[in-house]
Amino acid sequence: MRTERNLTRLDRVFARLDREPERPAHIDVPKMSRHRVVLFAATLAFYLAIVWAVAITSWLVRFDWQVMFFRPYQQWPEIHAFLDYYVVLGQRGPTAVMVAAWLGWRSWRQHTLRPLLTLGASLLLLNITVGAAKLGMGRLGPHYAITIGSNEMGLGGDIFPSGHTANAVVTWGILAYLASTPRARRWLSALSAVTSLGVGLTTVYLGTHWLSDVLLGWAAGLLILLALPWCEPLIARSEAGIFSLRDLWRARRGRATTAPLPAPVMSPLTASVAGEPPTRETVTPRPSRSPVHLTPGPHTARSERTPVTPVGSRRPPHPDRPAHLDRPGRTAAAAAKARPLTGG
Repeated sequence: MRTERNLTRLDRVFARLDREPERPAHIDVPKMSRHRVVLFAATLAFYLAIVWAVAITSWLVRFDWQVMFFRPYQQWPEIHAFLDYYVVLGQRGPTAVMVAAWLGWRSWRQHTLRPLLTLGASLLLLNITVGAAKLGMGRLGPHYAITIGSNEMGLGGDIFPSGHTANAVVTWGILAYLASTPRARRWLSALSAVTSLGVGLTTVYLGTHWLSDVLLGWAAGLLILLALPWCEPLIARSEAGIFSLRDLWRARRGRATTAPLPAPVMSPLTASVAGEPPTRETVTPRPSRSPVHLTPGPHTARSERTPVTPVGSRRPPHPDRPAHLDRPGRTAAAAAKARPLTGG
C-alpha cells in the first residue's frame, strides 16, 4: 500500500511561494486612512513630550540617572555575551543588507521594484530625521555624562534619539508594511515591535543609551512607518520611470543588434524583367573610364595586311575524303593533283 509523505511547514511555505503570481494584484498598497492619521498624530505628540521632558530636566531625566547607576550589565552579567550579539539586530548595515536581500528576491519574483524602493525611501527618511535630531539636540551618553542629574543636552553628543532602536523599528517594520495578507501584517508588526524594544533595552543594559533615548527612538521609527503611505505616489512614479528607461534601453539595444540589410541594387535589365521602370536608384552606375588615346601608326595597303581568316577547315572530316585534303597546310599543287583530268 502506497502512502503519501506528510508535508512539513517548510514544504508548505515553498509550495505557496511557487504559486505566487507575478505582479500580484491582490496586494493592497497602504493608504493614509483616518486610523493611521490618528496614530501618526498620537506618536508625534509622544515624541514631542519626550523631548520636552528631557529638555526641562523632569522626572524622566532623574529616572535615566537612576537606571545608569543601577548598572544592569553588572547585575546580570550572564546574559552580557548574548546581548552583545543581539544588539546587532539594530545596526543599520547588517540589518539593511539582510532585509534588502529578502525584498530583492521578492522584487525579482513579482517583477516589481516597490519593495526595494519602499525600503530605500524609509532608510532615507530615517537618516534625515533621526540624524538631524541627534545633531540638533547634541545629548551626551551615559558613558560621557559630565554633571549628575543634568539632561546633558547641547554638549555635542549624538545619542538622542537612539539610532539602534529607530533603525530596528524601521528595518523590521518594513516587512510588516509590505506584507501581502492582513494576518501576516499583524504577526510581523508584533514581531518587529518586540525586536525593536528588545534592541533598545539592550542598549540601556550595555550602558550606551539612556532610557529616554530608547523611547524617543521607538517613536521616531514608528513615525516613519506611519508616514510611508504619503510616499507611495512618488514610489509608483519612480518605479514607472525606471521601467520606462529599461524598456527604452532594451529597444535601442535591439535596434543596434538587428540592423536592417542594405536594399539590393537592381540593374536596368532586372528592373525591366520585373516590370518596374529603371529609376536612378535601381540603375547600377558604371565606373567612369579615362579616355584612351591611341598612337597613330603607318598606313598600309590592304594586300600587305596580315590575313585574319582562321587556319584550317571548319567542316568535319569525311570518311571517303582523302586525308591530305583535311590537313590545314595543304597547297595549291596538292589540290591540283587531286582534281580529275579531263580530255584524252
